[in-house]
Amino acid sequence: MNRLLQNLVRRLVLTGDLSVTGPSGATHRFGDGTGEHVHARIRNRRAELAITFDPSLALAEAYMDGDVEIIEGDIFGLIRIAYQNMGPSGVEAVWAKALDGLRFGFRRLQQINTAARARQNVHRHYDLSGDLYRLFLDSDMQYSCAYFDRPGMSLDEAQDAKKRHIAAKLLMKEGLSVLDIGSGWGGLGLYIARQFEADVLGVTLSTEQHAVATARAQEEHLDNHVHFELRDYRDIQERFDRIVSVGMFEHVGVNHYTTFFDKAASMLKPDGVMLLHTIGRTGMPVATNAFIRKHIFPGGHIPALSEMLPSIERSGLMITDVEILRLHYAETLRHWRERFLANKDAAAAIYDERFVRMWEFYLAGSEASFRWQDLVVFQIQLARRHDVVPITRDYIAEAEHGFADAPVATAVAKGRPKAARRQPAR
Repeated sequence: MNRLLQNLVRRLVLTGDLSVTGPSGATHRFGDGTGEHVHARIRNRRAELAITFDPSLALAEAYMDGDVEIIEGDIFGLIRIAYQNMGPSGVEAVWAKALDGLRFGFRRLQQINTAARARQNVHRHYDLSGDLYRLFLDSDMQYSCAYFDRPGMSLDEAQDAKKRHIAAKLLMKEGLSVLDIGSGWGGLGLYIARQFEADVLGVTLSTEQHAVATARAQEEHLDNHVHFELRDYRDIQERFDRIVSVGMFEHVGVNHYTTFFDKAASMLKPDGVMLLHTIGRTGMPVATNAFIRKHIFPGGHIPALSEMLPSIERSGLMITDVEILRLHYAETLRHWRERFLANKDAAAAIYDERFVRMWEFYLAGSEASFRWQDLVVFQIQLARRHDVVPITRDYIAEAEHGFADAPVATAVAKGRPKAARRQPAR
């Protein structure tokens, strides 16, 4: 290892047990020897130099390319040692901090998410094969943070609990019109239509997700109640009793927050309720992680509350509840990572080995960020009037218990003929 990288790692890794073998074959050991031992090897000087000067991007790319291999332990263990020592504020070399500062300065240029560019960004990630996502998601294909409300829950149980939690905060009841912005594989929209006989419009920019969601609605005979469209939320003119958005706001881009909340306010009826579920950070605003921006979520940004609140306030919407889900996404990602690795041969057959290493790094790094960095999930309940939701939070748990005990709306589940889908008020 070169001296710069040795000094950086020595400053960073004060606890834990890390060995690194450099291109010359010499091995250096770092930390206090506690915990699981991780041994990494850097195979060539090109990768070593890149990691020295831009570790947040180059380590991931070197692992993807096979220029970094893990001899003992795994990539999650390596990231764990780094993040546990860094803490949320991070320990970086001066040049790495300067590079991150430069990225922060240019973040708005990287997040000009026009309608056309938003479609391109979605295509890069969400139009990957549905068969890939089936390898690691729950049976309902929920690709967002689950809700672990008791110990020992399975992934499927926690995703069901998430849907009940959201429905409770939406004050769902029979017959409402609902807009699902970023409807994914359709699971939440189908749940709302099935359980409450609601009229749901789900919009997405992913052709793969749209096809799967539409097929699911037809298979469940719910297409009289829920309709999925390839449509940008900015093009919607209807108004709705309820609006929900789960895991989509991270792709809006900081330049477009005012547009998003202004549009949401115009689509929400005066007595309506909205629930926004998004990854966020408890610290100050920073640039999107370089690896995530380049290889996983182009155009994406994880907001701090301070970035969101001014746009909400200007829109005329009012915040009626904020909940911060800590560690729920870490547990979700643990399940996804374990499932993905158990099926990595199948994933490689769909794509290739480099793709598998990229996604292993993505899932491992994301889990570690929720465990040891400042990432959380915000659930923000919004309304246009302060009297449309109860004045205490007891109703949320009460509704969740009621939803859990209630049978599926059998008339909907059996596909009972019904009048054509009601059009939301304009």
